[in-house]
Amino acid sequence: MPANIKDLFEVFPRVGKLEYISIRPARNEPVTSLTEVVVLENGGLAGDHYSGKNGKRDVTLLQAEHLPVIASFMGLPTLDPALTRRNLVVSGLNLLAFKGHTFQIGDEVQLEYTGECYPCSKMETALGDGGYNALRGHGGITARVVRGGVIRVGDEVKV
Repeated sequence: MPANIKDLFEVFPRVGKLEYISIRPARNEPVTSLTEVVVLENGGLAGDHYSGKNGKRDVTLLQAEHLPVIASFMGLPTLDPALTRRNLVVSGLNLLAFKGHTFQIGDEVQLEYTGECYPCSKMETALGDGGYNALRGHGGITARVVRGGVIRVGDEVKV
């Protein structure tokens, strides 16, 4: 057991899993769902319109566990992750706990937490009235690519 609070920031209960991958080929276009993608060092996901534009937002990630919460707020039975417009959906780990950490997806890719990913006004269109507020506090995180490679749905995610 860790001796102090600082040590607790380094303890994660288990390894996570990559559940979903998507790219947005062009601004204001629907996302494209993929089973694998090339992650470009200091560039983001190959084929994504954000790729190479902003090092603090190379990749966006959302917790799978938040999808039912957002759906509940919207009065929906389920929520398609494509509607959130995030690149990656991860289960089994609290993404906000990645603050100050570099983390790995699969065997090759390393990402660095750069901040929270706040909802945008597009959530009103994607989810309906109140979509923006439904996603507040559940928008996930942004990350910078430290080391590129290929990731696949089902890959492990670990700090």
